[in-house]
Amino acid sequence: MIVIVDYGMGNLRSVQKAFEAVGAQASISSDPAAVAKAERVVLPGVGAFADAIAELRRTGLDRAFIEAVHAGKPCLGVCLGMQLLFEVSEEDGLHQGLGLLPGRVVRFTSRPGLKIPHMGWNTLTFNPINPCPLFVDQPEHPSVYFVHSYFVQPARPEDVAATADHPEPFTAAVARGNLFGCQFHPEKSQTVGLKIYRAFTQLPLQVS
Repeated sequence: MIVIVDYGMGNLRSVQKAFEAVGAQASISSDPAAVAKAERVVLPGVGAFADAIAELRRTGLDRAFIEAVHAGKPCLGVCLGMQLLFEVSEEDGLHQGLGLLPGRVVRFTSRPGLKIPHMGWNTLTFNPINPCPLFVDQPEHPSVYFVHSYFVQPARPEDVAATADHPEPFTAAVARGNLFGCQFHPEKSQTVGLKIYRAFTQLPLQVS
């Protein structure tokens, strides 16, 4: 069973419907015990980093998600959920994240003609040194849907699974072991996104 973590921020039902569209069972839960029992865990999110991490900590969902990652279960952060995987965010001050991946979350630099937030369709470039199993059976440069003003700067280049340009390259996806993140929204990315969610359901369990 896939558990989609409900901490009050995110388009949870649309993520659930996307998994259902690829034939997977996915439940939405705010119960840390349900996260602990899950085979796979998705951490979605839309909104402010500080509010999100505070709610995760208040409910104990932060510990449940971290334990799922350490247990070897496939875990995926989406949009804000991907940013929460990192050590620190610069959004409205400095805020500590889950610390599962080294790096920080920063804002796009304002400049004439650059639209912030970065919103709409953009193409991915995959990192050849970190082939990600979520991107199997995809075209060379698939288009996906973004909505964000902040992006992650991983401390380890080898954690980057894909980039996009706005206008310079930024990290669009990360992967390390059983932990994955997408800055874009697979559930809004049509066929490409459904393939990503289907691939997530097919990842081998690493739980002993």
